[in-house]
Amino acid sequence: MRIGNKNFDLSNQVLIMGILNVTPDSFSDGGKFNNLDASLRQVEKMILDGADIIDLGGESTRPGHTQISDAEEIERVVPMIEAIRQRFDIPISIDTYKGSVGAAALAAGADMVNDIWGFKYDPTLAEFTAKYQVPCVLMHNRTNQNYHNLMTDINSDLQESINIALSAGISKDSIILDPGIGFAKDYAQNMETMHHLEDLQTLGYPVLLGTSRKGFIGLTLDLPVTERVEGTVATTVIGIMKGASIIRVHDVLENKRAAQMTASILKGAPWTNSI
Repeated sequence: MRIGNKNFDLSNQVLIMGILNVTPDSFSDGGKFNNLDASLRQVEKMILDGADIIDLGGESTRPGHTQISDAEEIERVVPMIEAIRQRFDIPISIDTYKGSVGAAALAAGADMVNDIWGFKYDPTLAEFTAKYQVPCVLMHNRTNQNYHNLMTDINSDLQESINIALSAGISKDSIILDPGIGFAKDYAQNMETMHHLEDLQTLGYPVLLGTSRKGFIGLTLDLPVTERVEGTVATTVIGIMKGASIIRVHDVLENKRAAQMTASILKGAPWTNSI
């Protein structure tokens, strides 16, 4: 899969996507990187720590978050995309579910769309993704937690998102799926989704896993959001063992090392850039 100016083999590679929230109210790092200089320093650190992609978000999507206007979100992300593009050679993903924000971000140089609603909130985002011929991450989400069979229903919901993408003209080889850990799922459902993550493989697309510092880790370990690195690393290892190709995290270095070790064991060979 080509993301930006780089080609990745998601059948044989594990990529680390570093999270950059330019928001004042993110659940994990709210306000920490919502000015340009601090954000650029964080991007540089994540690249040095081994990030393959930077995922930029301008609106918090934590439970109970306050939705902001499209204009405000655009004002937050577009200057950041332009600044990263000028200074660093790394693919940029825009984390949004709004068509107008996606369009502005892609016009500014974003290389990928990461939608927590899998194109169901605003189908025009799929159209802009197709227009710019960039890859997309379709995350599982819904408005309730009423499942008949959890993994079957997740796959069915994701297939609906896939159909929207394909109908908009997005190529099959540009689609990545995300099980949506922490979204429309209670503690037990998050744990079950992790336990059966390999079930997503039946849909035939690469899988992105985003568990970084999330609530189910805090509940399991009884730890605040600032002390969930080891719990996140555990989910990274399990995720890779169950077929995840992209790991989306705040703490790049620790998860990169864990990914390298896990991939090397699974391959039975030392880590190389082709793993």
